[in-house]
Amino acid sequence: MSYPTRVKLVEVGPRDGLQNEKQPVSAAVKIELVHRLQEAGHKEIEVTSFVSPKWVPQMADNAEVMAGITRRADVRYSVLTPNMKGFEAALLSRPDEIVVFGAASEAFSQKNINCSIAESIERFAPVVAAAHAAGIYVRGAMSCTVGCPYEGDVAPAQVGYLAKLMKDIGVQHIGVADTIGVGTPIKVRKALEATLQHFDINDVSGHFHDTYGQAVANTLAALAMGVWQFDTAVAGLGGCPYAKGATGNVATEDVVYMLHGMGIETGVDLDKLVDAGEFISQALGRPTQSRVAKALLAKRTSAAVCETV
Repeated sequence: MSYPTRVKLVEVGPRDGLQNEKQPVSAAVKIELVHRLQEAGHKEIEVTSFVSPKWVPQMADNAEVMAGITRRADVRYSVLTPNMKGFEAALLSRPDEIVVFGAASEAFSQKNINCSIAESIERFAPVVAAAHAAGIYVRGAMSCTVGCPYEGDVAPAQVGYLAKLMKDIGVQHIGVADTIGVGTPIKVRKALEATLQHFDINDVSGHFHDTYGQAVANTLAALAMGVWQFDTAVAGLGGCPYAKGATGNVATEDVVYMLHGMGIETGVDLDKLVDAGEFISQALGRPTQSRVAKALLAKRTSAAVCETV
């Protein structure tokens, strides 16, 4: 079986990972997390979202965070913009990329953004057009592509329907997301196949949550199809406020460990990545959710003890 020789990882921990945290996370901590992630070698970082603080209070410091980052010329910084108001606010912070999102489930769309799938696309169309006019790259995210907390299984046809709508309004890259982490390799493959009817393989990425422990397996299934871009979150940060029991995104450390073990390049330094994950985990007052990070941190502790004996 032939796998890609290099994989691009979009680190979504600062935005998708932290947005559902109930405890406040300071702008200073978020800025430091971004700095640590880019120091670890990340070239694509989803920093924040320009949404109403009424709905997502954790992201109320979006402009402060974007202004506080020491930018690198070789790093692309993206932000989520759900509507024109959000885009206009984001524009002041000079993002390299914006993200618009829609759900492959009608019920989830209504619960999440209070409108139908078709209506959500109508909202995004002027945002995408404005981004193109400003020379800003547009990435789309499709949530609930294999399962929905309200509808159950989501048919691949629904995924294809949303992918076509996104393509038609000018979205340049599309992410296929298992938002509640119920996917298995076959289901993920079918969702990707439906998406590939409308987007080139080089413009498609995977975004898998790990609720049922399937995220790494789903990543491998996507790799086998030739998908070479994935969203991951350091320390396994994340969740979904509309899906009870849904856990975080697949941990970046776990994916990097697997990829490096397969001889696939990522450009990410695993040791520095573990340090970044430990930093944000300590800031949140809980252990990392990455199995690889837990193992490597335990190994470090064991080695340090041996040195002192």
